[in-house]
Amino acid sequence: MNDMSQTATVIQTTTMRAPSRPLTRRALKHRGFMAGFVILLVIALIALFAPLIAPHNPYKQDLLARLAPPVFLGGDWKHVLGTDALGRDYLSRLIYGARVSLMIGFTAAMISAVIGTTLGILGGYFGGKVDAVVMFIVSVRLALPATLVSLAVVALFGGSLTVVVSILGLLLWDRFAVVLRSATMQVRQTDYIAAAEVLGASLPRILFKDVLPNVMNALIVIVTLEMAHAIILEAALSFLGLGVQPPTPSWGLMISEGKEMLLFESWLITIPGIALFVLVFAINMLGDGIRDITAPEGRN
Repeated sequence: MNDMSQTATVIQTTTMRAPSRPLTRRALKHRGFMAGFVILLVIALIALFAPLIAPHNPYKQDLLARLAPPVFLGGDWKHVLGTDALGRDYLSRLIYGARVSLMIGFTAAMISAVIGTTLGILGGYFGGKVDAVVMFIVSVRLALPATLVSLAVVALFGGSLTVVVSILGLLLWDRFAVVLRSATMQVRQTDYIAAAEVLGASLPRILFKDVLPNVMNALIVIVTLEMAHAIILEAALSFLGLGVQPPTPSWGLMISEGKEMLLFESWLITIPGIALFVLVFAINMLGDGIRDITAPEGRN
């Protein structure tokens, strides 16, 4: 719980009032935020328009062209990044793999956000027994290693996209709960919450109109962190053969399929590995940038 408390302390400052300088101007001047935003935007556009961008069908096999090297290693321009062991175009599979990674990361983060935010706000607002129950549930979740539980559940029910997204979404909500609980406790002490209660505002109105908007910045930061976490876990599961199943393009699966050729065709692992690194790095830079530009001291 120490790591969670430190995270809550760092991020809860985003619920305080931002300085007068417009956020847009601060965002444009924040190099990390802009770099992460641009990289993530490019990857998202590539994933969105994959059918128009991909030069080949990512599922089409051509055994006569198997293990063709990429252009920078002497290959031809027909297959810019070469082909895999089944002759499938590596660039096309890399492009479609971005779709899988972004979809799993975003969906799992949204599921976790709904669960964790609900528990965190309820515990932080009501306190007492409700907060004790929430923290007990969080403690139970933290006692279950996410990676080991994911491996067990996926091995039991199979490695379909639905199963992977569901298990990740149900395992990554604890940080949301801890941070939003801490942030809600701060908001709970403000005058406008007391005024709303005195004026007889309903509980749903207070929670959705007064509390939630004031913890939204913290929520956005945690979404980016857990999205990156989900993408890494999916890649790990796919690498172990328990995540996304062939022939679906997945960066983790591509790394797994290329591991047997590591000593001879190392680019089979290097290319999807670099893509995975760039995506996670961009998401983390974006999250750090959001934290900085919304912090009350106006860090840049």
